[in-house]
Amino acid sequence: LVAKEFIAARDDERGVLVLSQFTGAARELHEALIINPYHIEQGAEALYQALTMPEAEQRERMRSMRARVKDFNVYRWAGRMLLDAARLRQRERITSKIRSQSRGWLR
Repeated sequence: LVAKEFIAARDDERGVLVLSQFTGAARELHEALIINPYHIEQGAEALYQALTMPEAEQRERMRSMRARVKDFNVYRWAGRMLLDAARLRQRERITSKIRSQSRGWLR
């Protein structure tokens, strides 16, 4: 969540986000510099790239990430979680009905 908060707070659209490939946000924020934190050279290269990145590229990346964070906010996440839970419940009901009916056929 901190990565998304950083993006949301950067209304000047400057800055570069360096993310571990092991974070959930890395799957959504492709414009960030994604690194393996256990690979020292990769981390150093990403930090150098971030420090030397032209402002125009920073803005382009940040705009894209800000749009994604705005679109896929906590409300959408919660809605998806509730829909997934409802689908799972429905699937369990259907599976339970099928099992109980199939037991009757086997008798």
